[in-house]
Amino acid sequence: MRARLNGPTWRCGGFAGISLVLSLISAEVWAQLPTDLPAPGGNPSGIHRILSADSPPGVVGAARLQRVGAVAGYFQPVVFRGPGSTSFALAIDGVFQPPNDADKPLHAGLLVGGVYRFRITSIPGYEGEELFPTLELIDRTYPPHHLAVRHPIPIELELDDLRDALAGQLVTRVIYLEDRSSALPIEKRPEMPMTLDIPAYQDPLAVADSLGRPVAILRIGSVLPPTHDSLMPQFFFGYPAWVFIPAEAIAAAAAIEPTEQPKPEPIATQPANAP
Repeated sequence: MRARLNGPTWRCGGFAGISLVLSLISAEVWAQLPTDLPAPGGNPSGIHRILSADSPPGVVGAARLQRVGAVAGYFQPVVFRGPGSTSFALAIDGVFQPPNDADKPLHAGLLVGGVYRFRITSIPGYEGEELFPTLELIDRTYPPHHLAVRHPIPIELELDDLRDALAGQLVTRVIYLEDRSSALPIEKRPEMPMTLDIPAYQDPLAVADSLGRPVAILRIGSVLPPTHDSLMPQFFFGYPAWVFIPAEAIAAAAAIEPTEQPKPEPIATQPANAP
């Protein structure tokens, strides 16, 4: 198993107070610990964490919904990107939709707390192979409402991740929002977030919590869709709703000045698999 962390370099204002406080407390605790890495299986802090990246998909997101914050029912914008010709497809009622064009990243709004099964195809050097990872939304960002699609959570996949998954390994990525008070002073483009590899005996969720605020867990393995229809709801984690974000909406948000107020009648969208 290989664990990786993604630290987005984009910035979103208006953090929820409770989330920011929890992140800062975790960072403070981490700063007081020894700087050397713990031995495999060790726990020098003495802190028992109920949740970890090894928790079954959906457990961490469900726990977030029990805490304070405007997260229940919120469709968090995300963007899927991969190397070269890689394409992505989300599913509606267990049926994968047509994949996106390789030169146009897939933008969608996903429910916080939901677990989404998606399909990866057209992998460079592995044409004809498919992967079916899961993405668990465990928190949200807080940009101005009318600029939400302008600041999606980037779901970046590297060719090494896809190659390892095709070889039968499990790759876990935790995407987190950097703590602005301790972010590394490195200039990066939004489409190229910083990636940090950590040892297999460390919990990527705990490390991400020490560096900022975790917002998503991406698990890439070699699981294939079941052959029996009765297993499909479990494979797709209950078919959570999602919203497709068209290119027009992204272009319109990009043209808005940050200080500009939203229009009185924003365009309404419906979940892609809403009745």
